[in-house]
Amino acid sequence: MAYEEEDWLLLSGIQHFNFCRRQWALIHIEQQWAENVKTVEGNRVHKKADQPMVREKRGNKLVVRAMPVHSAELGLTGICDVVEFVQDPSGIALNGEEGLYLPIPVEYKRGRPKQDNSDLSQLTAQAMCLEAMLACPVELGYFYYDEIKHRVEVSITASHRESVRRSVEEMHGYYDRGYTPKVKTGPHCNNCSLKELCLPALMKKSNVSRYIEGRLLD
Repeated sequence: MAYEEEDWLLLSGIQHFNFCRRQWALIHIEQQWAENVKTVEGNRVHKKADQPMVREKRGNKLVVRAMPVHSAELGLTGICDVVEFVQDPSGIALNGEEGLYLPIPVEYKRGRPKQDNSDLSQLTAQAMCLEAMLACPVELGYFYYDEIKHRVEVSITASHRESVRRSVEEMHGYYDRGYTPKVKTGPHCNNCSLKELCLPALMKKSNVSRYIEGRLLD
C-alpha cells in the first residue's frame, strides 16, 4: 500500500506520537503549539544542522544538511538534520561524485543519551525514507547530543522498522478520524510544552457516565 502525497504526515511527528499520542494529536491534528525552555533549546540545536543545500566533502564522506526525505509506503515526509554519505563498495552512485556511497542519517538532540523509543522511532523512520528514495540499505544512524557534544551509533533493526510501521498506521488512523486520544498521565507531563493546553489533570477525573455507573453499583 502507498499513500497519496496529499495524505502524507510529517515525519517529525512520529517522535511526538511515541512520546505521547495526545501531544501528537494536539500538534498535528488540532494545530496547537506552545514553547517552553526545552523546545527553545531544541530549536537552537537544530539550527546548527538545518542549513539547506549545504554539502561538504570530508575525505571519503559527503555531508548533506537539511535533506528532504519521504516514503509513499509510510506516508511520511520530512527533513533529516544531516545525512552522511560514506564511500562503500555496496553503496550507490551519487550525481557529481566518484565512487559508491551509503547514506547514514544523523539526528541532533539537545540533551544527553537516553533510552527513548520516541527518538529511536524518528531516526528509524528517516532511515526507511532514505531506503525508499535511494533504493539501498540503511542499517546505521547516529544521534548527536549537544549537551555532551558527542554522537551515539544506532543499529536500525527489523524490530525497529516494524515498530515504526505500527506507529505510522496508528497515526494515519487517528489523523483520518480527526481523533485526539486521552492518555495516561505521568511525570513526563511536567516537561511538555503543551501542558496548559492539554490539561492532563482533567483526565484523572471520572466522566459523568462512569460516575453514575459507579453510584448505581454501590
